[in-house]
Amino acid sequence: MIEYLMPVVAYLFGSVSSAVIVSRLMGLPDPRTEGSRNPGATNVLRLGSKAGAALTLAGDVAKGVVPVAAASALDVSDPVLAATGLAAFLGHLYPVFFGFVGGKGVATALGVFAAVSLPVTGVLVATWLLVAGVFRISSAAALTAAACAPFVTAWLDGRPALVAMCAVIAVLLAWRHRGNIQRIMAGTESRIGKK
Repeated sequence: MIEYLMPVVAYLFGSVSSAVIVSRLMGLPDPRTEGSRNPGATNVLRLGSKAGAALTLAGDVAKGVVPVAAASALDVSDPVLAATGLAAFLGHLYPVFFGFVGGKGVATALGVFAAVSLPVTGVLVATWLLVAGVFRISSAAALTAAACAPFVTAWLDGRPALVAMCAVIAVLLAWRHRGNIQRIMAGTESRIGKK
């Protein structure tokens, strides 16, 4: 019975906003109302704290890793594992504790992928690094890695439920980055290392 509660627990765990909590503890502005208004590590960095950004990043990754690793430890079925990962991701995007105003999900998706399959994660990180190195656009690198996730998972893991989970995450990431996509197409998206 407990395994079927895992997606609910994962959503609630994912709903804890690392950016908001870290910013409050460190006396930083609310990332939902300042900077890019995105409660994520990049915006916390933009608001003036490298340490706060690092803590936010670690917290957001953990929101994906912890529930999926716990579900794996309970030896749940593949559909339940996939639902747990997706629920953690949705919690970050639409957190019930913070008025359903969440981040874009890249770090939490990374945590989900890492807990599911380290080989898959390695390929996706390499993809991110390659695209970021060539184009110097973080959002483009994240979107490319996310788009590759279902195919890499099918290749290296092969479990249909997890492939489907990756596909849904990729679509949601694209939706959350629609503003970035428009700026990329217009040539106005910010580049890594440039203000």
